[in-house]
Amino acid sequence: MFLSKSAIKDKAPWQTLGVKLPQFDLDEIIENTKEGAQWVHFGAGNIFRGFIANAYQKLLDKNKVDTGIVAVESFDFEIIDKVYKPYDNLTLLVLMNSKGDFDKTIIGSIAEGLTTDKSRGQDYNRLVEIFENPSLQMASFTITEKGYALTDASGNYLKVIKRDIEEGPENPLHTMSIAAALAYRRYKKGQYPMTFVSMDNCSNNGDTLKESLITMAREWLKRGFVEEGFIDYLEDEEKITYPLSMIDKITPRPSDLVREALTAQGIKGMDTIITDKNSYMAPFVNAEVSEYLVIEDKFTNGRPPLEEAGIIFTDRETVNKVETMKVTTCLNPLHTALAVSGCLLGYNLIADEMKDPILRKFVEKIGYEEGLKVVVDPKIISPKEFIDEVVNERFSNPFIPDTPQRIATDTSQKVGIRFGETIKSYARKDDLNPADLVAIPLAIATWCRYLLGIDDEGKEFTISPDPLADMLQDILKGVSLGDTSSNVSQILANDTIFGVNLYEVGLGEKIETMFYEMLEGKGAVRRTLEKYLA
Repeated sequence: MFLSKSAIKDKAPWQTLGVKLPQFDLDEIIENTKEGAQWVHFGAGNIFRGFIANAYQKLLDKNKVDTGIVAVESFDFEIIDKVYKPYDNLTLLVLMNSKGDFDKTIIGSIAEGLTTDKSRGQDYNRLVEIFENPSLQMASFTITEKGYALTDASGNYLKVIKRDIEEGPENPLHTMSIAAALAYRRYKKGQYPMTFVSMDNCSNNGDTLKESLITMAREWLKRGFVEEGFIDYLEDEEKITYPLSMIDKITPRPSDLVREALTAQGIKGMDTIITDKNSYMAPFVNAEVSEYLVIEDKFTNGRPPLEEAGIIFTDRETVNKVETMKVTTCLNPLHTALAVSGCLLGYNLIADEMKDPILRKFVEKIGYEEGLKVVVDPKIISPKEFIDEVVNERFSNPFIPDTPQRIATDTSQKVGIRFGETIKSYARKDDLNPADLVAIPLAIATWCRYLLGIDDEGKEFTISPDPLADMLQDILKGVSLGDTSSNVSQILANDTIFGVNLYEVGLGEKIETMFYEMLEGKGAVRRTLEKYLA
């Protein structure tokens, strides 16, 4: 048994193993997509395969749609070469509940897997063809927060963006440049309408996406690569929209436990693949059962009826409230606190951290005691019930092999939203004072301590990938256990990172104190956490 279109035509062996199969003709869907693709998705990783593609498959199973999704990878081309093409773009989705039950489904809703590598002319030419076709309804994205960034921490254009600005729309490299260039081809072909949907965990993600695309277009306009009408097209809400969204589902790296179970059942080729860009992928995706996707219902060229697959469509204000609730209060800040503290304390699983009383208290204090004071109730989801589910079921699920090391990736791009927004909310309210916060500044101090790459036992470790890692570690270069001075204030005063200068809101000195307490010697990180959380 191997994951391929030909293998799953023999349904009996798969059904014997309890694997749900696509209830539609894959070849027909692929052919329909070639003729008139309606949905392109940038970011071919696990949350796309394990959530978005699965939701769309439910519509295909019900004959509600008749084309598939075109998956596009603009960063790690090996994903398409090693995880998509060898398996005919199929994915084996394994949902795991807290009891350890496996719910297995083969996802066949991805009709094509493409890269944006222009050296593979056929892939990029196919993308241009799709964007020039009036049938295209939307392009969505799961490329992480950093995928939308055009500038560094100092506000200067990234090197690749400078290059894309000077080269123009004919040879883009960055995902935002590529999306803008493809939009320009669509504009030139007929000014056809479509919708760009960010499905990433960033505050006001649709606005961020819009700003990035229009910024690229304006820079090209200055250099004569595009005309003013293209800017008008991108800003015309009768033609192009950028809805807000909130997505939530834990899709960790492939689990050895799942791989071994699938292999024992006779399914071949389930090995984990680690790409040169450090993506951890497999022919299967293991994920939790819980999932949320809330989207602003603002589409200009139609959309699939995803509400029939559990996706919530609502107004902009409600999406913003749900997204703010989750990203700034009820999940993401808790995740980041566990990630950096877990790396320092030697943990390799989020679920194991939740068995540690002091770490459990850490996330409960951030969520229940500090976050709920400023969260806005979106009404369609209860903030307290959401935290209850996160703390008692989702983070504690031992069968979700999520690691603090994975969650700690790109933390510099996250702290401004996950902690900075709550800090700013405290500063805006007359009856609250940011200086009274304890767990959130402790989480920031823990992150600064984490940046040293020295754990609580004094052993060196490699911090997770982060676009600002070199800059941040240079600031703290030479700092070691026992030190009582450093340049950590340069980090804490950086309002580009936190969205606020932490000294100006009365937190800088408090965080410095916590940071130095964590440097006092071996075991000082745990002692400091216990001191402030007891």
